[in-house]
Amino acid sequence: MSHTEEMHPKLGRVIKNIEQVIVGKRDVSILSLVALLANGHVLLEDVPGVGKTMMVRALAKSVGVEFKRIQFTPDLLPSDVTGVSIYNPKDVRFEFREGPIFGNVILADEINRTSPKTQSALLEGMEEGSITVDGVTRVLSKPFFVMATQNPVDYEGTYPLPEAQLDRFLFKLRMGYPSKAEEYEVLSLAEKERPIHKIESVITKEELVELQYEIQQVYVDETIKHYIIDITSKTRKHPSIYLGASPRASIALMKAAQAYAFITGRDYIIPDDIQYLALYSLPHRLILRSEAKFEGKTAEQIVGEIIDRTPVPVQRSLSR
Repeated sequence: MSHTEEMHPKLGRVIKNIEQVIVGKRDVSILSLVALLANGHVLLEDVPGVGKTMMVRALAKSVGVEFKRIQFTPDLLPSDVTGVSIYNPKDVRFEFREGPIFGNVILADEINRTSPKTQSALLEGMEEGSITVDGVTRVLSKPFFVMATQNPVDYEGTYPLPEAQLDRFLFKLRMGYPSKAEEYEVLSLAEKERPIHKIESVITKEELVELQYEIQQVYVDETIKHYIIDITSKTRKHPSIYLGASPRASIALMKAAQAYAFITGRDYIIPDDIQYLALYSLPHRLILRSEAKFEGKTAEQIVGEIIDRTPVPVQRSLSR
């Protein structure tokens, strides 16, 4: 998928900034920014050492927001994520000490290495935009964006995320190994100092929140809405799929398309946006039947087949 050159000026600068640190992963950079702007969250699944953590840090630095990192381990407690109330004998009352979830861009590193109870503490914040500690609901600051990383689940000592929790992520992405030329460039960048120390923010936190609002104004034609529904409903009837995409998945795909259209300089969505983004926003939400897995089919392949077989709408008008 080629990205239009007419990229939004401010957001184009953010992508260029990330590319000073992350080599050859333009799609992942753009999709991460799409998720941030659409108020979604990203699950990055890949082997260690391919730059997952650096991607999140570069994104946070580029948009001038507070970055927090949570290293998930088997002994991590929910209160280590959310914070805890501590008794202050001087004031004779409990004081709440905020946990690392009270940031703007949260790196949830190796989320599948911790217990489901601790995973759910983070996922409550992702879904509700708030957390409840000791019966008190505390609203999280905006923007609030989680990029969780996980090693492939066939690694030992991991707790796979349940389907209901996977559904909370807008995209599931993989970075993959770099090519030889890209890896050479990575070595050259890291030769003297870490490139992450050189980058500075190119937009402010306030500008980011304003852009998130502007994205909601991107026009969604009724033909596009029907196109999204045609694709997601086919996942529910497909013979190889046990559990199809939910209405939440349809909303997520539409919101992602609004953000992607905005980044690429349009105030309306086209069918190409849906086709491209469906490959990242739908597969992780599906559960395949055991026979399909045995035959070697993947959710990505099936979503691709559904897109190929779904008639593309002819829009009456591309813009308002």
